[in-house]
Amino acid sequence: MPILSAALLLLATMAPAADTTEPTEARIQEIIQAFAAKEAEFAQARENYTYRQTVRIQELDESKRVRGRFEVISDIIFSPEGKRTERVVHAPVSTLQRIQLTPEDEQDLRNVQPFVLTTKDLPKYHVRYLGRQTVDEISCYVFAVKPRQMLKGERYFAGIVWVDDQDLQIVKTYGRGVGLLRKDYDNQFPKFETYRQQIDGKYWFPVYTIADDVLMFQTGPQPIKMIVKYEDYKQFKSDVKIIYGEAVGEQPAETSPPKPN
Repeated sequence: MPILSAALLLLATMAPAADTTEPTEARIQEIIQAFAAKEAEFAQARENYTYRQTVRIQELDESKRVRGRFEVISDIIFSPEGKRTERVVHAPVSTLQRIQLTPEDEQDLRNVQPFVLTTKDLPKYHVRYLGRQTVDEISCYVFAVKPRQMLKGERYFAGIVWVDDQDLQIVKTYGRGVGLLRKDYDNQFPKFETYRQQIDGKYWFPVYTIADDVLMFQTGPQPIKMIVKYEDYKQFKSDVKIIYGEAVGEQPAETSPPKPN
């Protein structure tokens, strides 16, 4: 059956093959610019979502038993006027003994651990291509990221990012928060991993961050565990309706004619 054989051969040549070739240097720069633009879109879209954030930190003793705990659960919501705000719904008294959260830790929780590398932030970082890797069956480009320079009061990400080679969005990060610190201040930061998940079929949102590390303080090593969950993403939609004049198709209520005297 030569006709059928020819048809099968044509379909085989038309079927797309998985691209496993390494990109050229020019293509790498195009990929970096493209995923930074996609990250900028995602960052803007995330500002229109509400979600719940749960932070749990455990301080461990020498036997790896829990010695102290910190927990706070917050809802990222919008006020009736549409202003984005954070509402704490659960915050028991911290029992941490050897560690405490600093302003730098709070900056990392908000901005570094759910790391987003947008077009605006790209000049702050040196981005180096490492190769390809599969993460949870997702084919990814892998990049090493570190700040070009650090300014006082700013926090940065230093580590590795995995970028979906189809959607060109970050799906996983591994690293730590870095920045300029006072030399007389013993502040240590854990390595962490942040995973993302596709929400509403378009953007990859961070869903959890985990850390299992030993902080090397001047007073000695301190093992810690941390998990941050980002849950229940919902797109914010205002229920307020503005009507100018009478609605189309709506007739004014009938009134009876005046009665004669």
